[in-house]
Amino acid sequence: QVQLVESGGGLVQAGGSLRLSCAASERTFGNYAMGWFRQAPGKERDFVAAISRSGDNTYYKDSVKGRFTIARDNAKNAIYLQMNSLKPEDTAVYYCAAAAGRDYVPLFEYDYDYWGQGTQVTVSS
Repeated sequence: QVQLVESGGGLVQAGGSLRLSCAASERTFGNYAMGWFRQAPGKERDFVAAISRSGDNTYYKDSVKGRFTIARDNAKNAIYLQMNSLKPEDTAVYYCAAAAGRDYVPLFEYDYDYWGQGTQVTVSS
């Protein structure tokens, strides 16, 4: 069972930045495409960003394009989400997820096999 642990969430003012990290226990981390999802209060979990196994391909939710950047470091078994120009509507619990053996960038919850507990991001206006 792959364990994923998110960190880096917190409270920031609108326009500020946060960098989320996700550490994976899996020794074959490079075999997993990785993604970030978020869930705002009273809403369903939504896709935010994903990155292929090699890191060559990424995909973003339209509302975060140009503001968020997903990256991975396979040597450290970790992925990151750099979030700039944060808006109050970015407030949510952010989840890290892993998808085994995907050649493409997975975009849907059902593509993913393992999930972290989430980290809270709150953006105040």
